[in-house]
Amino acid sequence: MRRDILYFASLRERVGAARETVETEAATVRELVAERAAASPAHAAAFADLKALRCALDQQFADLDAPLGEAREIAFFPPMTGG
Repeated sequence: MRRDILYFASLRERVGAARETVETEAATVRELVAERAAASPAHAAAFADLKALRCALDQQFADLDAPLGEAREIAFFPPMTGG
């Protein structure tokens, strides 16, 4: 399935792109992360610390073991803090 992947903040800087479209058969976010980490050294650096990784599927927060289902957009970003 074709999916749009969005990268924010430090992940965007490491990957070197804000968005990419990929063809994947990954069933979960974790499987997609493993695929992307294997894509290049830049991707591997972006996904090196899974504890510092957050994601959203079609603009809804999700955890790494969430099924991708029919999600068309997967966003990755570092943890957010506010104040």
